[in-house]
This record gives sequence, C-alpha cells and structure tokens, in this order.
Amino acid sequence: MTKVAVVILNYNGRDYLKQFLPSVIQHSKEAEVIIADNASSDNSVAFLQEHFAEIRCIELAENLGFAGGYNEALKEVEAEYFVLLNSDVEVSDGWLKSMVRFLDQNGDYAACQPKILDFNKKDHFEYAGASGGFLDLYGYPFCRGRIFNTLERDSGQYDEPIDIGWASGACLAIRSKVFFEAGGFDQDFFAHMEEIDLCWRIQSNGHKIKSVPSSVVYHVGGGTLSKSSPFKTYLNFRNGLSLILKNSPLKALLWKLPVRILLDWIAAIKFLLDGGPKHSIAVFKAHGMAFIRLFKTLNKRSNAQKSITEPYSIVFRYFVKKENRFADL
Repeated sequence: MTKVAVVILNYNGRDYLKQFLPSVIQHSKEAEVIIADNASSDNSVAFLQEHFAEIRCIELAENLGFAGGYNEALKEVEAEYFVLLNSDVEVSDGWLKSMVRFLDQNGDYAACQPKILDFNKKDHFEYAGASGGFLDLYGYPFCRGRIFNTLERDSGQYDEPIDIGWASGACLAIRSKVFFEAGGFDQDFFAHMEEIDLCWRIQSNGHKIKSVPSSVVYHVGGGTLSKSSPFKTYLNFRNGLSLILKNSPLKALLWKLPVRILLDWIAAIKFLLDGGPKHSIAVFKAHGMAFIRLFKTLNKRSNAQKSITEPYSIVFRYFVKKENRFADL
C-alpha cells in the first residue's frame, strides 16, 4: 500500500490535464498520482495514454458525478491518505508535504485542506474553499476568505491553521480509513456540497478537520460546471436542503428548516428580479426534488448527530449588516 495517492477526477477536462497535470507530477514526488475518468467524451483517456503513459488511469463506465465517481474510483486505490484534487488546480512546491505532515502528526484529525487561491487572480481567495469552510446557523456555507460572492485579497490574514467545519472537495486530504468508515460521499448529491456532508458526518463520528494554509494551490473554478449554469443552482439548493435534513440535530431541524426554506425562496425572488428566471425556477425545482426524496434522506440520518454550524445567520450578517469579510464575523 502506498502512503499517499493524489486522485484527480476528470470529466471532459483534457485541456486542464494538459495544463495542470505536469505541475501535480512535479510537486507530488512522494505520492502516486492517479486519474479517475468519469466517462469523458473529449478523448481525455487517449490523451493520457499518449502523453502521460506512466500515470495510472481508472476508467469509469459512466459519469457518476463528483460523489459517485470518487466513490467508485477510490475502491480501486490502496493508500493511507487520499488527496482528492480537481483537474483545474495548479499546485505549488510543498503543497502535499504540508498536509501529509499535519496528518502524520495529528491522529485525531481526519482531513485537511490547503489555502485555495484564484488561479486567474492569484492574490485573491478562490470561491470553492478559500482558507477553510464553515456553515451558518441555517446551513449556508461560507469560507475564511469568501462569503457568498465576495472574495477577499490574500494578505496572509488567514495563514493560521485552524479547525474548520468543512474542507473543500477541490483539494481534500483525508485518511482513507475514515473515508470508508463514513461511507464515502453520498451519491445522491451527485455534485456540490457532498464534501460538506462527508465532513459533517466524520465530525459527528468524533474526528476533526483542519485548514493548513502553509499548503497553497490555485483553482480555476467552474471547470466542469459553469457558475452561470442553472443546473449548478439547482444542485446547490437541492443539496443544501438535503445537507441539513441529513445532519442537523432533530430539535434544531424543526425550526431551522422553515427558516431555510423561506430564505431560499427569497433568493429565488432575487434571481428573478436580477433577470435570472432560469435560476429562480431552479431553486423551486431543487426544493421539489429535496422533498420528493425527503424520507430517503431522513433514513440516512445517524444517531450521532452533532451540530457544526456557527451560531449566527451569514445571510443576515452579509446582506443586512454588510459584513463581507470573514474577520468581521
């Protein structure tokens, strides 16, 4: 068994592999680098065979999304630590050593993430994780360095390693044993927030998660699904409801759920007023599907629910109090 496996899930990301895989290979000498291909149709596999024949490629028969793709691929990987890495990420020297060293020295931590900066604006944090993720009172995710669409400039203000609520799936280092004991990703999420759900579950099982900003990567973002896509809006709102239905302590869920639904509907109205009717419709479709799956989702609840949410509403703090920096909270 190898100690560290860097596993890149690829779906029609041939150009990203061409651009970023060399940096991953260069700066990951201590790991096995593996590509898991999610039934791409852009000749990604042929490209790998021609240009990176030394890299192991796990070919999946169909596109199972982020959640299902990783679940299936990781069954074929034997390593103490999995490092899940998006195909549109440029890594830096020492990115892997910092996270592996942290996990080696801290057995009570199940996972960690690096500082994630914007590839196209490298002095700013990137949306999908920044310097560590959190959830507000109603289950809305935000990050140290990113609140909603406000991305802070990185001036070293969040370079202190801290415990976090969730680590980004764009670059996630996790103990393989913990991943499998928790049941892996929930495949019903397909994509978006599945890593938050996993992190919530492993914390309910008594583990902790850390931000390790001494490790730095640069993420393009939207490599598989554009931020402007209504389907992405659908996934975010559907999975957001599923997240709190699965993981919130029952007493808290009874009053959180109605407020969350109301806030989501307000968001749908805002989409409509801003000229995005397809995004508005996507919110209501997401809620419809979340409730069609209600009993299936509730059946996934465990008996060891733990609250990992912050004791305030990020919606109120951001939109009403105008607090758009993590340090303001």
